[in-house]
Amino acid sequence: MILKTRATSQPPVLAFVILWLTGLYLRLPILVIPPLTAAIDDDFNLPQALLGSLTTLPILMLSVGAILGSLVIIHLGARTTLAMALALVGLASAARGLTDQLALLLSFSAFMGLGIAIMQPALPALLTRWLQPTQLALGSAVYMNGMLMGEFIGAGLTLPILMPWLNNSWQLTLLVWSLPALLVVALLFLPKQHPLPATNNKANKSWMPNWSDPLLWRMGFLLAVSASLFFGGNAYLSSFLEARGESHLLQAAFFWFNIAQMFASILMLFMARRWIARILPIKISLIATIAGMLGMLLFNGWLSLMFGFMLSFWAGILLILLVALPPQLRSGHEAGKLAAGAFTVSYSLSFFLPLAGGLVADWFEQASLSLWFLLVLSLPAIPLAWGFPLQNKR
Repeated sequence: MILKTRATSQPPVLAFVILWLTGLYLRLPILVIPPLTAAIDDDFNLPQALLGSLTTLPILMLSVGAILGSLVIIHLGARTTLAMALALVGLASAARGLTDQLALLLSFSAFMGLGIAIMQPALPALLTRWLQPTQLALGSAVYMNGMLMGEFIGAGLTLPILMPWLNNSWQLTLLVWSLPALLVVALLFLPKQHPLPATNNKANKSWMPNWSDPLLWRMGFLLAVSASLFFGGNAYLSSFLEARGESHLLQAAFFWFNIAQMFASILMLFMARRWIARILPIKISLIATIAGMLGMLLFNGWLSLMFGFMLSFWAGILLILLVALPPQLRSGHEAGKLAAGAFTVSYSLSFFLPLAGGLVADWFEQASLSLWFLLVLSLPAIPLAWGFPLQNKR
C-alpha cells in the first residue's frame, strides 16, 4: 500500500520556525557571494565574467533543477526531499570555501544551486502535510519571509559584521553561513507525523509538471517579471546611476533597494490570510512594481531612489503572493509539480532577460536601456494577471 503522511497536532509554532529557517537557505548561500567577490578575486584573479558566474550560475540552476525536485518528491516524499536538498546546499556551499581550484569552486556553486532548486517545489508540497488549510497562507508567508531575510542577511551583514569577526577570511565566512543548514536538516524531522492511506492513481505516479496547464505559465511569467525587475535592478543599478552622474547615491540606492523586500516580507506575515489566493493584490502589486521601474527611470536623485524602493517592495509582495499559490490551489505532490513548472519558467526567463538587457545596453552604449528593456518586456504580464483564475474574495 502506498502511504502518505500528514501532520498530527504538533504545535504550529514549531513548524513555522522550521519553515522560516529552511526558507533562509533559499537565498542566503547565493547572495553571500557578491560581498565576497573582491576577496575571492584576490585569490583566484578571475575575469569579471567568471567572477559574476559565482552568483549567476546558482540562479541558472534554479531553473534546471526544479523539475528534478518534482521527480524526487514523488519517490522520497516532500520532507525527505527537502532534507536531502538542504543538506546538499549546506555541504556544497561550505565546500566552496575549502577549495583552491576554480573548476571545483564553480562545480560546488552549481551543486548548491541544484539543491536550492529542489528545495523550492518541496516546500509547497510539505505545507499541505504539516499545516491545516487555514494555516497555509501564513506558512507560505513565513518561509518566504525567511527567504527574503536571507537575501538581506547574506548581502547586507557579511561585510560589516561577519568578515571582520573572521579575520576577513572569505573561506571561513562561507563555512559559518553554510554549515548551520545541517542543523536545520535535523529540525525538519521534529514535527511528528503518522501514515495515512493514499489513493494509488495516475496523478500520484506523475512527476512531470503539466505543461498544458495555463496556470503554470501565468505563474511562471509573473514570477519572472518580479525576479527580472528585482535582479535586473540590482545588476544594473551601479552603471545606471553612474551614467546619470549620481554615483554618490549608490550606497543608499543599494541599501534601500534591497531592504525593501525585507519590509515586504514582514508586511505579508500580517496580511497573508487576507491577500493570498486573491486576484486584486496580485494586480495591484504587479502594476506598482512596473510603475516603480518606470518612475526610477524617469526621475532623478532621491525621487528615483524612492521609486526604486517601491519597485523592490511590490516585487517582493508579488513574489510571495505567487509562490504561496500552489499549496492553495493544489494538494501534496500536485502543489510541488505546479511550483516546479512555474519555477522552471520563471528562473529561465529571469536569468536570460537581464542578460539580454545588458547586451542591448552594451550595443547602443546607453546604460539605462538595460532597465527599459526589462520594463517593456514586463508589460505583457498585465493582461495575464487580469485573466488569473482567482476571485477577489475567498
